[in-house]
Amino acid sequence: MSSRCVPATRLSTLASLVSVVQLAPLAPAVGALLFGVALGACERRVDEPTPVAPRADAFDRPAAEPAPPAPAATPGDGRCIEPTPAAPERPPPSRVGPDPACPDDPTGPLQLATGKVIFLDAKAPDVTVEIARREKERARGLMYRKSMPENRGMIFVFEQRTQHAFWMHNTCISLDMLFIDSDGTIVGIEENTPTLNDSTFDVGCPSTYVLEVNAGWTRRHGVVAGQKVRLDGI
Repeated sequence: MSSRCVPATRLSTLASLVSVVQLAPLAPAVGALLFGVALGACERRVDEPTPVAPRADAFDRPAAEPAPPAPAATPGDGRCIEPTPAAPERPPPSRVGPDPACPDDPTGPLQLATGKVIFLDAKAPDVTVEIARREKERARGLMYRKSMPENRGMIFVFEQRTQHAFWMHNTCISLDMLFIDSDGTIVGIEENTPTLNDSTFDVGCPSTYVLEVNAGWTRRHGVVAGQKVRLDGI
């Protein structure tokens, strides 16, 4: 910013020149004119902003440091997976065969379509599965079964991807339950579920499918949470 002013000594010099050239009658008018020009010159220009006094602490504060950049997103962040423990939380069944208290089947098993579950990250055989897709089929599940071949199972297909919980009501053989997300990721496994038990079992992660196989099958074939499967015909 700058302001333009004419010094007072220059005004007196101009007045003296006026008197020398005998323009005394015009001297007051000329002097007034020159004085007005000087005052106008000392006025601040309209386009100059009004100065702002610095705050008392402005020089005491360190300059603000720029915020650190946000960390880059990592693929897979936020995926809910319940890791498979080194040892099963429940021991394998102590008996071979069905629970002796298994009730009789009042209607006989449902006739269901079949498909295959193929394990992509483990050296495990394909599992041929009965497909429980409708509510009636899912409610029935593997109740009253007294045996199931080694590489057979049942897969429950749900309309919604959410956290599912299962029980072993009227289920006479111990099972492994594999909770599978919509992209085929195994998000958790409930191992060695007890027979004829009305407690609920879940892994705390959303899933779209639940696969039931014989108890101990996943350990025998190296299947753990985080691996992927492919569903064939399901």
